[in-house]
Amino acid sequence: MRGWWVVLAAAVAAAAALALLAADHMGGHGGAAAGASGRFVEVVDALGRRVRVPANVSRVVAVGPGALRIVVYLGAWDRVVGVEAVEKRWGPAGRPYVMAHPELLSLPVVGPGGPGRAPDPEGIMSVRPDVVLATFLTREVADRLQRETGVPVVVLGSPVLTSLGDLEGFYRALRLAGRVLGREARAEELVSYVEGLVSDIRGRVEGVAFNGSVYVGGVGFRGKHGLTSTWCRFPVFELLGVESVVDRAGCGRPGHVEVDREFLLRYDPGVVFIDENGLFLVLEDYRRDPGFYEWLSAFRLGRVYGLLPFNYYATNYELALADAYYVGKVLFPDRFRDVDPAAKADEIMGFFVGKGLYRELAERYGGFGRLELSRLACG
Repeated sequence: MRGWWVVLAAAVAAAAALALLAADHMGGHGGAAAGASGRFVEVVDALGRRVRVPANVSRVVAVGPGALRIVVYLGAWDRVVGVEAVEKRWGPAGRPYVMAHPELLSLPVVGPGGPGRAPDPEGIMSVRPDVVLATFLTREVADRLQRETGVPVVVLGSPVLTSLGDLEGFYRALRLAGRVLGREARAEELVSYVEGLVSDIRGRVEGVAFNGSVYVGGVGFRGKHGLTSTWCRFPVFELLGVESVVDRAGCGRPGHVEVDREFLLRYDPGVVFIDENGLFLVLEDYRRDPGFYEWLSAFRLGRVYGLLPFNYYATNYELALADAYYVGKVLFPDRFRDVDPAAKADEIMGFFVGKGLYRELAERYGGFGRLELSRLACG
């Protein structure tokens, strides 16, 4: 009889030990599935945190600017089980990753989302993900979110294309998310494709320089902005070897810059590109003070052109590359003679998100082309 109790106690202890071991491997995984095999892998995220995740992730939540975009780029949109409220509130326009997959907007809400907003642990737990892919989090916030949810949290970095050099950060985010989602091959395809586009664009302008003056306005950054919102070392211009009037003025670190009207009047760029995500604000300003715009040579001479949204909840990498081909067509027409910018945009979006969306974007924003503010302001 005593032997029977000893055997039973040993079995119970062994079962408890196995349960604790599983919980440890899951990182307190909140009851979410550990993947079909029950195995785990360890990854090192963008913050240097070692995170143990299921080897086969089938349920994912992406939080923070640009996180869901990367999941879609990797072709794993069908594993997403919840989205941030801002995705639904903003609608799909201007963000091809949602435009191509509007079914994402029918998923449960996992938190408010938006720049500077902290993730919602309860919202995340409600959809029982295997892993959380996050952006723009500090180590402290990421660790706390992992403790509170019991779900592995992998921080991908801060995917905003501040300068052309930041492509390496984008590649690291793709490869890290690809490792977590088992989409390593797709991540490498994306890196190779982008490198091919970069090489093609640079090769087209090799040995030629743009001798005029150029400016980009209306660039989004933590929201939509008007003409005075621009970018130091705008990556689209960098690809083409072009300096803007902001660069020539010594703007400092790459990234978002807000200039004033006096700056634009002083430097008077001969060619202006407007990010069409901010075009409505430019038009509102034009209606208030058309005289200011008439002082600027580019507006007076009809050298103002529209670009597809560069930033909208972090960078639209596919649209940034499409914009580069269009800017090249405007500034270096001989070198881009064979390029149809609309068709090229569809090709690039098709590779990134699975669908060419130029027509839909053009219907919403205007697309590539010359902008006549006097006419548009009356519309």
